[in-house]
Amino acid sequence: MATVTVRYFAGARAAAGRSEETVSAGRTLDALLTELAERHGERLVGVLAVASFLVDGVTCHDRDKPLPAGVTIDVLPPFAGG
Repeated sequence: MATVTVRYFAGARAAAGRSEETVSAGRTLDALLTELAERHGERLVGVLAVASFLVDGVTCHDRDKPLPAGVTIDVLPPFAGG
């Protein structure tokens, strides 16, 4: 099965209850986010609404493009700091 890796950082990790998971490839980022929200619940929904997403380290601007197998998706919630 072709897969992608999803890595959660900071508040996203807390909301998902894990730091990383593997999911099937071939869907768009928006479709993947819908699946992750359904799988992990309302806490993650709130984080995903304000998060940024990197695909293999590059900001994802086309959320309707299918994700190829083997990529890593980083879920980055807004970070606080000064």
